[in-house]
Formats: sequence, structure tokens, C-alpha cells
Amino acid sequence: MKIQGKMFLWLSFFILIMAVVYGVWSKEPVGTTALFLAFGLSVMIGYYLAFTAKRVDEMAQDNLEAEVADEAGELGFFSPHSWQPLSLAIGGALAFSGVIFGWWLMYFSAPVILVGLWGWVYEYYRGENQNQ
Repeated sequence: MKIQGKMFLWLSFFILIMAVVYGVWSKEPVGTTALFLAFGLSVMIGYYLAFTAKRVDEMAQDNLEAEVADEAGELGFFSPHSWQPLSLAIGGALAFSGVIFGWWLMYFSAPVILVGLWGWVYEYYRGENQNQ
């Protein structure tokens, strides 16, 4: 965690230099503002990571003698199969087609999207995947 904080703080230093160079060279306010905002965001993330690194145990990435397998472990639960993303994709395609062909198409896409969201959220509360 310490290395990520240092990386973001160095990145923020680089972005600050680039923002000043870009602002002086191009005299374009929008890009200069965006670079200064990116600098601020990078400082916030770097500070948070450096601040948090003091409160957590040393991780494998902070140890120079660590192996790749030292951080191995369970990554989480991933659904083996689900039809709900297909429903959301069809509803999203209909919704974006509604922007092109007419807003009336949203009346047909909204229920498809809602059914897909409902099914995805409650997928493991019913049927064969129900937790005992």
C-alpha cells in the first residue's frame, strides 16, 4: 500500500509540471483546468493511500523479498452463469435506440431494463442458487 501512495504522489508531481507547461505553452484554459483537476485528484488518492498504509499491516508488495504467491488467496465469488446481463444489454440497446429513433422506444426499454436489474439483484435469492 505504501508503494501505491508514493506512485500517486509522484504522478501528481508529474501532472502538476505538465499542467504548468501546458498552460503556459498552449494558453488554453479548458485543458489546463483539466490537468490541474487531475493533479488534485491524484494528490487526494496518493494522500489517502499513504495515510491508510500506516494503519494496515505490511502487505506483500511492501516487502522486497516477497514472492508472487504471498498475496494469493480467495478473490471473491463470481457468478458461474447468468442471463441477466443479456436482458440489460437488450434493454440498454433499446434505450439508446430510443435516443435515435424516438423517445417512445423508452416505454419498451424501461421494463426490460427493470426486469434485468431485478433479476440480477435477486438472482441468488430464488431457484437452484438459493442459499440454504
